Amino acid sequence: MAVSKVELYAAIRHDARVEGLSSRALSAKYGVGRRTVAMALESAWPAPRKQLPPRASRLDAFKATIDQILRDDLDAPRKQRHTVKRVFDRLIDEHDARGVTYSMVRAYIFQRRPEIRIEEGRGPPQAFVPQTHRPGDEAEVDFGDVWIHLNGVSTKVFLFSLRLSFSGKAVHKILRFVRAGSVPRRPCPRTGGAGRLCG
Repeated sequence: MAVSKVELYAAIRHDARVEGLSSRALSAKYGVGRRTVAMALESAWPAPRKQLPPRASRLDAFKATIDQILRDDLDAPRKQRHTVKRVFDRLIDEHDARGVTYSMVRAYIFQRRPEIRIEEGRGPPQAFVPQTHRPGDEAEVDFGDVWIHLNGVSTKVFLFSLRLSFSGKAVHKILRFVRAGSVPRRPCPRTGGAGRLCG
């Protein structure tokens, strides 16, 4: 099973602190370079990957032309707007766009058409909220009552819900509280454990 970089860093830091292993020993034990060991000992959180500059594309010289076509389409009647095929054909016929493929044009138009609508004030702004939670830092917890059919009887039970903010993984547990002597305690089918009891 693959180990995440956060888990790798935690293991390296643990072995350095508790076991007193040297950088060379840590490098050999985890099969990583000395630089990775040094970075793990310096910070518990891996540095974010550097964003590579976008690669040059044969389409770059024609992007302004495509953008102008898409802008003109905003005011054109629906039946006169350009399809991807029409844009591609115009690039070949009018701009001698050799080396440009249909799939390149289609992918660019798919990305740019909604962006141009927003830039021209014709569409709703798209909001993106970056992930800010670190693993294990935050969780959302809720507790409430729900009604279920248990052995054909409408029964009030209590639902505990926990959702981890970083991974989005959740745990749900149903609890049934009983008064002493009113209902015999028995294994609860919802919890899945043979030794667990409802209540």
